[in-house]
Amino acid sequence: VQLQASGGGLVQAGGSLSLSCAASGSGFSIAAGGWYRQAPGKQRELVAVITSDGSTNYADFVKGRFTISRDNAKNTVYLQMNSLKPEDTAVYYCYAVVTGIPYPFWGQGTQVTVSS
Repeated sequence: VQLQASGGGLVQAGGSLSLSCAASGSGFSIAAGGWYRQAPGKQRELVAVITSDGSTNYADFVKGRFTISRDNAKNTVYLQMNSLKPEDTAVYYCYAVVTGIPYPFWGQGTQVTVSS
């Protein structure tokens, strides 16, 4: 299983970006997926997660601004980010937990930069 993240970029404060994380391969199903982020000099932190039944959980600092979703047919997890703030600037990493495999898969990071 390989994860390909895309959609990062530069946006002004208050703007929006949409991230995608597509899983490639065959014969698997994603049990849960989500996004972490890591800002310079800071630890990686959980942003949002979505489970196989569509349940979601968000970090407090993104609640009401970010929305995580998934398309099971495409094995893709999305992160819609609205009302972006400069403190959202970070490298965003997607991950996926695949049914039957006891470790997560990670995508490459995608840079999100929010200017003030």
